[in-house]
Amino acid sequence: MAKKKKTTTSAIVEAEIENQPITDTIEKNYMPYAMSVMVSRAIPEIDGFKPSHRKLLYTMYKMGLMTGPRTKSANVVGQTMKLNPHGDAAIYDTMVRLTRGNETLLHPFVDSKGSFGKHYSTDMACAAPRYTEVKLDSFCGEIFRGIDKDAVDMVPNYDNTMTEPTLLPTSFPNILVSPNVGIAVGIASKICSFNLGEVCDGTIRLLRHPNLTAEKMLDYIKAPDFAGGGYLVYDREKLLSVYKTGKGNITLRARYSYDRDNNCIDILQIPYSTSIEKIMSRVTELVRDGKLREITDFRDEIDLSGFKLTFDLRSGVDPDALMAKLYKLTPLEDDFSCNFNLLIDGSPRLLGIIDILHEWIRFRVGCIRRELTFDLAKKKDKLHLLRGLGKILLDIDKAIKIIRETEREADVVPRLMDGFRIDQIQAEYIAEIKLRHLNREYIINKIKEIESLQKEITDLKETIGDELRIKELIISQLQEIKKEYATPRKTMFIDPADITEAPDEDEEENYECRIILTEHGYFKKITMQSLKRSEDHRFKEGDSIRNSYDTDNRAELMIFSDKCQCYKAKASDFEPQKASVLGEYLPAKMGFDDGERAIMLHAYSEISDIDHVIFIFENGKGVRVPLSAYLTKGTRRKLTGAYSDASPIVAVIYEREPTDLLIYSSEGRAILIKSELVPIKTTRTAAGVQLINLKSGQKVEHVYFGDMIAGVGDTSKCRKHKIPATGAAFTPGDGGQLGMIVE
Repeated sequence: MAKKKKTTTSAIVEAEIENQPITDTIEKNYMPYAMSVMVSRAIPEIDGFKPSHRKLLYTMYKMGLMTGPRTKSANVVGQTMKLNPHGDAAIYDTMVRLTRGNETLLHPFVDSKGSFGKHYSTDMACAAPRYTEVKLDSFCGEIFRGIDKDAVDMVPNYDNTMTEPTLLPTSFPNILVSPNVGIAVGIASKICSFNLGEVCDGTIRLLRHPNLTAEKMLDYIKAPDFAGGGYLVYDREKLLSVYKTGKGNITLRARYSYDRDNNCIDILQIPYSTSIEKIMSRVTELVRDGKLREITDFRDEIDLSGFKLTFDLRSGVDPDALMAKLYKLTPLEDDFSCNFNLLIDGSPRLLGIIDILHEWIRFRVGCIRRELTFDLAKKKDKLHLLRGLGKILLDIDKAIKIIRETEREADVVPRLMDGFRIDQIQAEYIAEIKLRHLNREYIINKIKEIESLQKEITDLKETIGDELRIKELIISQLQEIKKEYATPRKTMFIDPADITEAPDEDEEENYECRIILTEHGYFKKITMQSLKRSEDHRFKEGDSIRNSYDTDNRAELMIFSDKCQCYKAKASDFEPQKASVLGEYLPAKMGFDDGERAIMLHAYSEISDIDHVIFIFENGKGVRVPLSAYLTKGTRRKLTGAYSDASPIVAVIYEREPTDLLIYSSEGRAILIKSELVPIKTTRTAAGVQLINLKSGQKVEHVYFGDMIAGVGDTSKCRKHKIPATGAAFTPGDGGQLGMIVE
């Protein structure tokens, strides 16, 4: 007879596992876990809080920390464990993010004292909870408004010893005001913050116009606003996509200032989505790899006055060009990836701004209706008691007699009920009235409230049944909140058109070179190595050098023409050439107008306050214009109206330091003046002031300056110290050159 096989428990379990489809495994084992993480931990709900935030703030509220002094953070952490059993470290980390000291939120919920670290630094750790103190900020009054009037559902905590709210009845759309980031199982949420005043305005507009579009909402809620400030690259199409779909990227930039005295850049605000450690780590890599030679040193200068990251620059470095490079290569420019996933009635949903506000309005209408229903019940109860009190007014003596003649205390209420035909609740109320109040005056004054109570009850019933009236109440609350708590935007806008993109590294190989412009408009860029081999220049017949600069391949160029126009280029835009070639014809290269000539070229790597361009005209007038007046945002290559067209131009002179100017007229007279006498005008098209007195029909023919003056003869009798001046008779020698030559 065959032995019966013994079946073990483990064998049965293994058989069941082998026969279980993967879909059943996911549904029975994985999905409950995934939903628990979504609902109980990672994803915020319509009130703008995750469960950990809500439990902490409600605990502080029940501790009476809306008023009074601060308490130790350790005390709050311990009390919160009655609702949140995830450990003291997790609770304290949650509290830190909500504090004013951490600077994470535009409107902090916790008023803090002590070191709570900073959101922009991962290395700045907060102090232990035994050293720090906290209380609720007054702003929290708006998130708890109505919580004691049954505005939201209350549920038992994990051990059924107390209750906690399922949501907080926030009287403003906190879901859009407080930023939130959460990663659940198979789903994530990343909600940016918006300006409270703008959110209130947008919500009010939506309450009054439920069919408001996302395009119109952009006029009210203009863009996200972050506690860290900085700049937001305002791309309306990108923002519109985020507002409609709840997904998309927002580009943020650091804010900086240039300290000219110390030749350094101070980074004052950084994107909300990065940290100072990430930036410094990336800059360290770039410096080590030789890709940031413009920086000599950088350091963290965060102190009590706030955030500061400093970059020391090499001499001659253009700070704006360097920042364009840093924006491109480091997290000083970073994207905030929006993903507006939140829980609606316990289910995760991806919503745009309009849909989020509609859901919040639905939620808030429900809270207000519950508050009003609570108030209605209280008023009805009070009215019921007062009506009972009104019945004993007819015979106060009878009430006193019943109470006095009743031998047992337990019989007082039943005898009052029988004597005045009132119910038990009314009888209990009458029995508890003090003896001193059992007089006609007190009772009459009390029952006078009946009429006003009846009106209030009628009004409450009408409001509860009228959603439009409830919405008007929400609007009035939002207007109060905006007036009380709204603050100016911290994150400013920058137009994409104003952004100068840093060139690719391989496009601008840097090397020393000489820039040359000839009288006939030919341009040469010659490397210094090529010049060492040969400096014999080739020109067309009658041509010669007008301007010459020793610079490098990254220099910026300004070219002034005789048609009142200024063209901009880079030295790297031109190919290096040998001295033995004619060069590139500049009018063709730059797209000059017909008949337009180049009359002055200037090469620079940076512009200071002492850099000027001097314009001298045929009518004897002259003007100095700061070179910075020709700087433009973006990549504009041509400026019209570069100088006045009231009189033909004679000389365009670059001035960095004061120099002598010899102005020679067609009458054969000249004046010698210091360039400092020529007035400075910030307007490019200023006509200037009279420098040399001219008679009718006369004009300025030539201007000599600087070292050129020594070659034109004895000019001592031409020296003048005031303008306008009358010229002295003078005949230039052969050594003189025309005034449009700069160097």
